[in-house]
Amino acid sequence: MQSTIYEVRGTKCKYEMQAETANCITSNFVNRTSYLLFVLRTYLRIMHYKHLFFDLDHTLWDFETNAKEVLFELYNMNGLAERGIIDFDYYFERYSYHNNRLWDRYTKGFIKQEELRWKRMWLTLLDFKVADEMLSRLMAVQFLERLPFRKNLFPYTTEILAYLKNKDYKLHLVTNGFENIQHSKLRSSNLQDYFIEVITSEASNSLKPNKEIFEYALNKTGAAREESIMIGDNLDADIQGAMNAGLDTVFVNHLKVQPYIKPTYMVHHLKELEAIF
Repeated sequence: MQSTIYEVRGTKCKYEMQAETANCITSNFVNRTSYLLFVLRTYLRIMHYKHLFFDLDHTLWDFETNAKEVLFELYNMNGLAERGIIDFDYYFERYSYHNNRLWDRYTKGFIKQEELRWKRMWLTLLDFKVADEMLSRLMAVQFLERLPFRKNLFPYTTEILAYLKNKDYKLHLVTNGFENIQHSKLRSSNLQDYFIEVITSEASNSLKPNKEIFEYALNKTGAAREESIMIGDNLDADIQGAMNAGLDTVFVNHLKVQPYIKPTYMVHHLKELEAIF
């Protein structure tokens, strides 16, 4: 089976589906009957979902914007300009590089949580020839004290969650984020009431993309595999991980990258989830 992008709005349909043929405008179908059969298959596939498992950071909660705001506070608070770090935007660029690299190592089990927390600060400072481990560890604490209280969400986050909840979907979170931090984010951004279960890597003793965290999520929620779907922005952790556990997937492609893994569906904006559910 090959994943195919369908675009159907009226006579066109916008879904990323599993199918054996590509192309999806009506003129490509042999006749009206085959088109109607396609629409029926699409409808039946969508109707069986009951449990929607969301990722949080970078999917709903805008980590980059929130992290940048907090780091700008810490940049000023700790006098980094006086330490020779003149360009904050470049400083944040280097932080993002190290943070992403260390998160990748963390999800693969190469480093522990504590190392991730302070070394992203340490390595960023080293890029500017500031070798200050004490400052790095201090900033790591300051960062996590402030970050969970930021409220920037991706556009249409609350609207889509309300839409899905009103349609009686059961919404859950599956996240690699730290337990207390993720719950604080949900409370601060008023998202906690949308989700029935919040499955973290700490509670499940597993990390995405390992299939064990998805198995834990299914058991915790009592969800049947065929009634469940994972919705996230990370092709490796969310999409490939869920696929390894036998789940359908929605790739939330905020950055409009070319996917190297073929999800069940793909959207570029959260509002487009309304065309799937």
